[in-house]
Order: sequence, then C-alpha cells, then structure tokens
Amino acid sequence: MFHIDLFPLSLRFVLGGSAVVASTLIAKAFGGRIGGIFAAFPAVYLAAVLSLGLEFRGQDLLFMSEQVSKGALVGMVADIGCALAASYLILRYGWKSGLSRALLFWAVLAPAIYFAWYGF
Repeated sequence: MFHIDLFPLSLRFVLGGSAVVASTLIAKAFGGRIGGIFAAFPAVYLAAVLSLGLEFRGQDLLFMSEQVSKGALVGMVADIGCALAASYLILRYGWKSGLSRALLFWAVLAPAIYFAWYGF
C-alpha cells in the first residue's frame, strides 16, 4: 500500500519553507534581484536527495539519486524558461495573468524538455 515517511517529508517542508523565507528577507533587505538569486536555491532538491539517503542504501540509493537528479536538471532548465517568460509576461499582462501564463509555459516546457532529453 501507499506509505509516507514523515521525517523526509518534514525535512523537505522545513528546508523548502526556510529557503522561501530567507529569499523574501534577503529581497526586502537587498532588493529583488539579490532575493531572486536566493529564490532559486535548490532547497527542495537537496532535501529530496538527503531524504533518499534515509530511505535507500547501496545501488538503490545511487539509482534513485540519479533519477531525482535528472528530473531536477529538467526542472531547473524549465525554471529558467519560466523566469524569463514571467519577466516578460508580467510586465505585459500584469502580475496575475502574467504569472499564470508563465506557470502554464513551465507546465508545457518541463515535459517537453524531459521527453526531448530522455525520450518516452
């Protein structure tokens, strides 16, 4: 059946949430551009890899780490596309519509990149 281990889930929650809070505070103190650099901190990826170490060992750990890393690479490239699209679309359509369009762009771009690199 479906099993969820609470410690890895909590670790992802704390690291991801801490990265969001830190980037917000940095943006308020030093400006949006510097805050944006910290907003791209891969806290969720690092938490995912750390939690894999709690769940897997040996070859299974290596395999799962490789799979998560491949997915993270695709996601990070798609994030760059989303950020570029958002910087244009938000100015053109306003923050609500521009952000929605940028996220829709990401939702199309990420699978397209994945299938282009790794196939079906």
